[in-house]
Amino acid sequence: MYIPKLDFALMWESLPFILSGLSYTIGLAAASFLLGNILGILLTVLGLVKNKVLNAIVRVYISFLRGVPALVLLFILYFGLPYRLNALTAAIICFTLTSSAFIGEIYRGSIVGIDYGQWDAAYALGMPFSKVMRLIILPQAVRISVPALSNVAIDIIKGTSLAAMITIPDIFQKAKIVGGRTFDYMSMYILVALIYWMLCLIIEFFQKRLELFYSKRYG
Repeated sequence: MYIPKLDFALMWESLPFILSGLSYTIGLAAASFLLGNILGILLTVLGLVKNKVLNAIVRVYISFLRGVPALVLLFILYFGLPYRLNALTAAIICFTLTSSAFIGEIYRGSIVGIDYGQWDAAYALGMPFSKVMRLIILPQAVRISVPALSNVAIDIIKGTSLAAMITIPDIFQKAKIVGGRTFDYMSMYILVALIYWMLCLIIEFFQKRLELFYSKRYG
């Protein structure tokens, strides 16, 4: 009977090779999170506009992308389109679209939680909708959304491991290569799991720092 065991020497020797894929993991996650925020804010604003057609499109978009597994969307973008996208491009589009649906709902919930009296006060001063959103509502929504947005960032970091399925040489793909060469997948997967955990701890650290910053600034 096969009894898995950890080869700490192999894990240490393989660490530089696996970390060489860290730029892909972090770069993919950062780009997707940034673009997902931009698209998520756009979805939130469109959802607030008093237009039934736009509201329906936003609701369907969010519902669909929250309900479709990221791996399925990734395979559609990479294998299903008539024009073959670059693997990195397909992955960024996939994680941007999926994260934007969740981020859009996060911002919507945060905006709903803001006292509507602030809207009335801003409109009474003659401020247009765009200026109210940019100067008054969105800054507060971002502050309220920090914990939930951090969860999305963590999900994206972990989700980038799916990019290995379309040959992107991230840390998970590197671990698979070493595991296939040495037939010791257990050691490699434990190692890459620890790396993902460290990345998530870094995000949690910045989340707490950002919460502390907002707490001191706004009381």
